[in-house]
Amino acid sequence: MGVAALSATTDEMNDDSTEMTAVLRRRLSEHSLWAFALALYARPGVEAACLALQDEAGVDVCELLWRCWLLQHGARPGPAAEAGVAEVRRWQAEVTAPLRTVRRRLKPEAASDAGVAALRETLKRAELEAEREALTRLERLVLAGEKRLSPTTGISTEKVLESTLLLQKKTHLSTLQTLIASLDPPPAPR
Repeated sequence: MGVAALSATTDEMNDDSTEMTAVLRRRLSEHSLWAFALALYARPGVEAACLALQDEAGVDVCELLWRCWLLQHGARPGPAAEAGVAEVRRWQAEVTAPLRTVRRRLKPEAASDAGVAALRETLKRAELEAEREALTRLERLVLAGEKRLSPTTGISTEKVLESTLLLQKKTHLSTLQTLIASLDPPPAPR
């Protein structure tokens, strides 16, 4: 999705930031982050791209999906929302990542032990619920309060994600392109 596609999403908005925020907030509330994340993650190549960025570049997949959700709607986090991301990162580091680490550590043993395999599946479900909670918290950051959203008019999806995720290696940028290519065009104004 390029600049032209993002610009089209903000056509119905004027320079009045209150009106712009209301339009963006309405769009976002009509298209939940959880539903978006599940749909995008299921597309060919997206899961592999997300996991590669997570494992090789230290990118938080939930934050990445949140930023893609916003960008698809012609928005990016405003200063107040960006300030709240630190709390979600803490959640991810203290809750989600330890579940993932234990689940991954048990993989070899789970192949030959049914009890360990069942435990691993329980951890996998817990990890998914922790990620869902992270996405819920990220969604709340932009749907509540003022100065939570900024338009992306004139800024490409690629540049926004590269700069906020601090990606520089060619392999990471190429992987990011796989994800960007899987995004739908923004919804048409109503």
